[in-house]
Amino acid sequence: MSFIVFAQFSNAFYLPGSYMHTYSNGDPIYAKKSAENLGELLMGDQIDNSAYRFRMNVNETVYLCTTNPLNEHEVKLLKQRTRDLYQVNMILDNLPVMRFANQNGVKIQWTGFPVGYTPPDGGADYIINHLKFTVLVHEYEGSGVQIIGTGEEGMGVITEDDKKKASGYEIVGFQVVPCSIKHDPEVMTKLHLYDKISPVNCPAELDKYQIIREQERISFTYEVEFVKSDIRWPSRWDAYLKMEGARVHWFSILNSLMVIFFLAGIVFVIFLRTVRRDLTRYEELDKEAQAQMNEELSGWKLVVGDVFREPDASKLLCVMVGNGIQITGMAAVTIVFAALGFMSPASRGMLLTGMIILYLFLGIASGYVSVRLWRTIKGTTEGWRSISWFAACFFPGIAFVILTVLNFILWGSNSTGAIPISLYFELFFLWFCISVPLTLVGGFMGTRAQPIEYPVRTNQIPREIPARKYPSWLLVLGAGTLPFGTLFIELFFILSSIWLGRFYYVFGFLLVVLSLLVIVCAEVSVVLTYMHLCVEDWRWWWKAFFASGSVALYVFLYSINYLVFDLQSLSGPVSAVLYLGYSLLMAVAIMLSTGAIGFLMSFYFVHYLFSSVKID
Repeated sequence: MSFIVFAQFSNAFYLPGSYMHTYSNGDPIYAKKSAENLGELLMGDQIDNSAYRFRMNVNETVYLCTTNPLNEHEVKLLKQRTRDLYQVNMILDNLPVMRFANQNGVKIQWTGFPVGYTPPDGGADYIINHLKFTVLVHEYEGSGVQIIGTGEEGMGVITEDDKKKASGYEIVGFQVVPCSIKHDPEVMTKLHLYDKISPVNCPAELDKYQIIREQERISFTYEVEFVKSDIRWPSRWDAYLKMEGARVHWFSILNSLMVIFFLAGIVFVIFLRTVRRDLTRYEELDKEAQAQMNEELSGWKLVVGDVFREPDASKLLCVMVGNGIQITGMAAVTIVFAALGFMSPASRGMLLTGMIILYLFLGIASGYVSVRLWRTIKGTTEGWRSISWFAACFFPGIAFVILTVLNFILWGSNSTGAIPISLYFELFFLWFCISVPLTLVGGFMGTRAQPIEYPVRTNQIPREIPARKYPSWLLVLGAGTLPFGTLFIELFFILSSIWLGRFYYVFGFLLVVLSLLVIVCAEVSVVLTYMHLCVEDWRWWWKAFFASGSVALYVFLYSINYLVFDLQSLSGPVSAVLYLGYSLLMAVAIMLSTGAIGFLMSFYFVHYLFSSVKID
């Protein structure tokens, strides 16, 4: 009873999103231009106010402007932008404009609208010069509901004292129908900006479209219609975030989960039974019998004196494992916060900004893991500072080189998506003033941590590895297919979100996939390590890393496949190079993350396995 009484007097909260705006009849509606955050700048997003005018609940059809006669260069540019499927993105009250299209009888929603239209026969090109906007509004009467906004406009609260002030209309939807209409330029040039014109219908015949050709004068018009809606302000993003083909998405994810768990479970159970049987037989023998058994048996028990021998390029291995843990921690924390609703799509660039901040502060984990692994391999803390510096600069250095090359390409193409030079200095400041010091602190903590002692001694002379019929790297590369099977479905949706302008907000699925990926990477790496030890191959360190890290190769190949078959509108070598550059950076991050997970699990397994055997 007390709970019911408390519930009646409690206030409701809406956490994700931006501060709610209410408008009175006739109030102008602006897309307020604010300073871009770090994520928006890196993504090349820039918001500017346009000439389109919106006034609350004022339905009107308005003249905007008429161009001068088009010259050859302008016609060529417009035709190229039309055939390359360039999109115009608009925002009203922080809501992106949405349009609906029919493809093969299926209604599909898109954000933005195209610059022009090219018929299937590929003859002439037509420009979109008339926009029919529909603004969905909900009447808000100030019910005393507290609304907390965490968007780019800061945090604000609407309380009981603001009831009267907050009453009005909320914008809960923003839709557009793009049209191409051939206006009479002689009539249109007599009009002025925002002069009202008669309502027009979108024509169905091509001869009534506005063609793109030389000496044509193009007139731009638009109309605005306000429609009352039952959608409430906290639910206005639902139309953008709902998944198309949800059944297929669910079925694919669940099918992948079942297959991966089934295969990994079978392999892991067989593997556990085999190891346990070997250990049981070995422990039941006395010392003389064990000595005789060591002479007769082959397999992992014969590499006991070499299994912890220092690997080649041990410094690089330590750094890559440390960077991988840093990237894994960043991804896990970001996805958990996004799944809980703290990464609102209304806050553009917030997801990337949060990832960068988390990566900077998780430098302490990278330094700790790298130095502690180095200390374990070398048996001394000497050289920990160079390891920490290497860990602080390895992946950021790779990212810097790739982004710099791509940025020079963007500068050469006069693209607005190029990173400004001031942002470079900001990133360097964050890198050297936050990430590097924290990595050094983590490295110092690694020198003070309890050392990991090997359970067996390493022989002075390395054991000869028997010849094999096939190279071991084939098995390592093949092992990456199993983790890729858990990842590729979500990878398709993520790539569509990045390159096709679609919203990705199913972070619950992504959290499940990430958890499954960690489990599968650990299992695959352990099984492969055991298989190499069974054939007396004691060089397991790098193979354990790349057994799970090889999934990055398949991710990159899938990205190329996506470029060829799903991004056919991507035109020119510049766009392709940009896409491949960003895909390469993503693949490197995935390799470090999955490789670190597999290596650490294999290291724990080998340490446990050989500490369970009595060795004199």
